[in-house]
Amino acid sequence: MVIAPPFFGNVELGAVPAEEPEQLIGRVVEATLYDITGDFSHMYLKMFFQINEIDGKTAKTLFKGHEYSRDYLRSLVRRRTTKVDGLFNLTTKDGYKLRISVSALTLSRIKTSQEKIIREIMDKTVKEKSSELNLDSFVQEVVLGKIASDIYNEAKKVAPLRHVGIRKSKLLSSPEQAPTQKQTA
Repeated sequence: MVIAPPFFGNVELGAVPAEEPEQLIGRVVEATLYDITGDFSHMYLKMFFQINEIDGKTAKTLFKGHEYSRDYLRSLVRRRTTKVDGLFNLTTKDGYKLRISVSALTLSRIKTSQEKIIREIMDKTVKEKSSELNLDSFVQEVVLGKIASDIYNEAKKVAPLRHVGIRKSKLLSSPEQAPTQKQTA
C-alpha cells in the first residue's frame, strides 16, 4: 500500500506490485488531486510521488511534482488572447530546490510590456513565498491555488486576466542533510 506524504493526510494512493519491497524505492506513483481530496473540481491536477521508505507493507512517499492534465490546459487556451508563461527555479526555506511553471491567460491580447510586468509579478510572488515557507506548506499553497490567487490579485491591475495557475512543478533536489537526519532517528 502506497501512502501520500503527511501534509496530504497520509491518504492511500494504491498498491504497487514488486517481488521485493526494496524494489519499490525510487518508483514514482501518479494520482490526481481528486484522489487525495475527494473534491471533483481537482480532477485536472496530476500529482507525482516518489516512494522513499518502506515500513512493513506500507510505502511512504515524497512529493515529486505536479502538472495540469493536457486536456485541461488545452481547454484554457483561446484565440485572440495572450498566454504569459513564467519558469522559475526556487529554493524553499528548508533547502528543497523546485522548478515551477506559472501560466496567466488574459481576456484579450496584451502588449509585450504588460507581459513583462506580469512575469515580474509572478517572479516576485513565488520567490517571496518559497523563501518564507518550508516544502510542505509551499506545495500545499502551490497545489491548492493560494499562490496563483496571490499572483492573480496583483497582476489583474496590469491587464484583465481569465486564469492564473501554477501548471507544473518539479522537485529538483532535496537538502543534503535530510538523509542523514533520517538515518540517526
